[in-house]
Amino acid sequence: MGKLAGKVIEASASTEPRDEHAAGVDLRRLRLLSGLTQAEMAVRMNVQQAAVSKLEKGGEVHLSTIKRYVEALGASLRVDAVFPSDARLVLRVKETFDIEYGNDDQLVFPLLADEPFRPQRDVVLSIRPQYSEKILEGRKTVELRRRFPVSAPGGTMAYIYSTSPIRAMVGIAEIKDVLKLPVQQIWSEFEDTAFIERNDFDSYFQGLEFGFALLFEDVKPFSRPVPLTELREKFGFEPPQSFLYASRDLRKALRDEATVVSH
Repeated sequence: MGKLAGKVIEASASTEPRDEHAAGVDLRRLRLLSGLTQAEMAVRMNVQQAAVSKLEKGGEVHLSTIKRYVEALGASLRVDAVFPSDARLVLRVKETFDIEYGNDDQLVFPLLADEPFRPQRDVVLSIRPQYSEKILEGRKTVELRRRFPVSAPGGTMAYIYSTSPIRAMVGIAEIKDVLKLPVQQIWSEFEDTAFIERNDFDSYFQGLEFGFALLFEDVKPFSRPVPLTELREKFGFEPPQSFLYASRDLRKALRDEATVVSH
């Protein structure tokens, strides 16, 4: 496999004028970085070498062709729509989709693939009180999600925000693993540890073939639940519909302040 095996190639809009051959030139550079010849690429793509040569010379290129080319390099193609967090569109998108912030001032909305997990980031999970209470008691060890980055590394910290009527940050848990599984398999494996009724489970995952199971360990309740009013005042925090990446200041206050977390 070439040097790009396992990598993610990101497609983004260019701010500079580019001629019609630019895409082909970029693809050729990727091939050369991988140490592959046009003939080898043709075999991997199941096309004639002339087709690879024509593609690399430029002209109109379909996104599906770029995807095949990149995958033949052993990589995967990702296409994102990235919005400033204060864009008017963001508020409407948040009402419809499960999304998260890519950094403190951008919203990343994946279009063609599961979003990668940003390294060294903790997350805030919005969880209903009947579930968050069981998590803090150590009884509920699995949290189910319609979407979540399966690439989240083991040891990622999840801050638990208990939704209305509690409306407070109530504890912290370590995400041991993230599993992407067929919905029926999730029910079969985690029926007893997810603490959700079958009707609620079916309603939550309606229309999905796959779902996500977050496995928790080392759960610690906060000695003092931090109310939403305080979170808003100190950190400009707004609870997510599903999850978001915790800001740097919020992480410091909730993770490093020994007076906040019970031991």
